[in-house]
Amino acid sequence: MAHKPTAIDFSDKPRAYAELAQQLEGLLRGEHHRIANAANTAALLYGSLPAVNWLGFYFLDDGELVVGPFQGKPACVRIAIGRGVCGAAAARRNTVVVPDVHAFADHIVCDADSRSEIVVPLIDNGELFGVLDVDSPELARFDAADRLGLERLAAILVASL
Repeated sequence: MAHKPTAIDFSDKPRAYAELAQQLEGLLRGEHHRIANAANTAALLYGSLPAVNWLGFYFLDDGELVVGPFQGKPACVRIAIGRGVCGAAAARRNTVVVPDVHAFADHIVCDADSRSEIVVPLIDNGELFGVLDVDSPELARFDAADRLGLERLAAILVASL
């Protein structure tokens, strides 16, 4: 039976992300299916992170990123490597934090309400297989603590597979 995650206080982000990591590890324990684990990860994070209007995964498929499990409004289905924030994170294989998506030269608008974005590449044994994408309706919503926290959560998902 599914359970609703307990509310997390994000006034202390490192502590909040540590608590979220514990919840995610418990949620994914014993399951190794990529879609199932990505779906539960998206639901947990979307329900827990404040000021987020879209959160989900894009998986590498035949040389491009294809939308996977997510929470939020309908999304762009395919993104070329190197295009937009997701494509940039995939090409660079590094997390990309964008305080103002309208200032990002190649931003792809999927939800006009999004103002800032963070994208974490999913890498297993040196191979890129997707990205975790998080959007916010607030400018400069994501900082170094979010980057570290989301990278840790992405690593938990990758390890579960």
